[in-house]
Parts: sequence; C-alpha cells; structure tokens
Amino acid sequence: MKDTAQRPPFMDKQNISHDVVEYFKRMILNGELNPGDRIVETKFARELGISQTPIREAMHQLSGEGIVTIVPNKGPVIKELQKSDVFEIYSLRAAIEGLAIRIATQIASDEAVEELERFYSEMKVKLEDPSVDTLLQDSLYIHQSIIKLSKHERLINTYESISFQIALVNRILGRESTKQKEVDQHLELIEALKERNPDQAEKVMRKHIYRSYREFIELDEDKHWEDGETLWF
Repeated sequence: MKDTAQRPPFMDKQNISHDVVEYFKRMILNGELNPGDRIVETKFARELGISQTPIREAMHQLSGEGIVTIVPNKGPVIKELQKSDVFEIYSLRAAIEGLAIRIATQIASDEAVEELERFYSEMKVKLEDPSVDTLLQDSLYIHQSIIKLSKHERLINTYESISFQIALVNRILGRESTKQKEVDQHLELIEALKERNPDQAEKVMRKHIYRSYREFIELDEDKHWEDGETLWF
C-alpha cells in the first residue's frame, strides 16, 4: 500500500478540487509560487498523489478568480499583477467597504461596536509586546468585522471573492507597515462606527483605503490613472 503520511490532509477528503485551490493559494501567499511561475499539472498531481483532474479544475477556478492565466501551449501561469489590477482591487474595496460601514453605522448593535472597540484596545496593547512582529492580521480582522456588521449577504460574498487578491497584492508588492501605523490608521474606523454618521463613516473608509492604495502605486506620471482616482475617492 502506498504511504500517504506525507500527503496534505485534504487528500483524504471528498471535496479535493476546493482544497487543491486553497493549497495553491497558500503556496502563492507563502512565496513558494510567484508571478510568472508555470503550474505543471502532471508534476503537482504526482507530488500530491492525486489525478490531474482536481489540479485542472483548480486551475480553471483560479483562472476565473484572476490568480492564474491559462497560456496556450504552456498551461497555467501565476498571473503578474499590473497597475490596473491593483487599481481595480482597491477601487472595488472602497465601494464595498464604504457601503459596509455606511450600513453598519445604522444597524450594528451597541454591543457589537463595543466588542470591536475592545478588540482595538487589545490591538493597542500589542504595541508594547516585542513578541508581536506585525498587526496586519488585527487590521484585517477590523475590516472583516465591519463587512460582517453590515449583514449584507451579497456584499459579504463579493468581499470574500476578492479577499485573496487583496492578500496577494499585499505580499507581492511588499507593503511596508509598522505596528504603530496599523494602530493609528484603524482608530479612525472605530471612531466612525461609534459616531453613527453614515455619510462621514463612508468617507472615512474610502479615504482609509485610498491611502493604502497610494502606498502601493505612484500615479503622478500617468494622467490616465489620476483621472481614474476621482471615480472612487
């Protein structure tokens, strides 16, 4: 009998295609696969001890999500993000998260807002903890919490559909961040929720995301991009 001890745990599950997708996403986020890398289906099928079918199905899904490109006579290749990709991801975030916080300021319970405020207070405490290197995951939790507070199912699903691309942009473009910066920049979101002013909250969120976008991209040399900014800022 073939030894399967070294196989990833999803090998024994029924929903292999889904888990293969997650496997490749982890490899990309971990830097084991990089933009421009070719995915050789036979190689990965052999290494994972599965047939090529779930690998092929996973590649089609990743292609649909804009993560890989199917190149004729070459096969799946990890897509290299262009400036236009980053613009689309962040402008879409501005629209989605702006609407989410607008709704959340109107329907979120006081208890839910207070709970998120407590989380933020715990986040601040980590500033003094030398064992904590980054607060990026804490920042992400705040954004995800605001999305959930909207209770808008289609909005939530849309956000989840681009969440990996957001993480991918962060890794590939090597965003530099500090713990102090994450704490300082996310206070405005907590305050916006507490003030319960939908118009102001949406404006704060859009500016927050726009600021992150500007950290990745320098647009001054390209008038087309400058014009594009006004569509969502």
